[in-house]
Amino acid sequence: MASSKEYLAFVLEQLSGLDDITYKAMMGEYIIYYRDKIVGGIYDDRFLVKHTQSAKTLMPEADLELPYEGAKEMLLIDDIDNREFLRTLLEAMYDELPAPKKKK
Repeated sequence: MASSKEYLAFVLEQLSGLDDITYKAMMGEYIIYYRDKIVGGIYDDRFLVKHTQSAKTLMPEADLELPYEGAKEMLLIDDIDNREFLRTLLEAMYDELPAPKKKK
């Protein structure tokens, strides 16, 4: 099942307090970038973030879910309505995320 553009718009609105949030559509789902690093994505109308130490520390009870078959597990954001938490989460995760790959 593909994610809806309405859910994408909702997540982007929740993240609007952060500078440099972008996204890329990919096979009916959306990859979310923060300052050019992939932080997670929207899969089947669920906002999932990469499993980093800081994300796990901030969300110790978060469920690990597969975004799609064959992918690595990601953490499900339950508190999607809390903009301040989302800001804190993405800022905490940033340094742990890999640098963007160089384009050829």
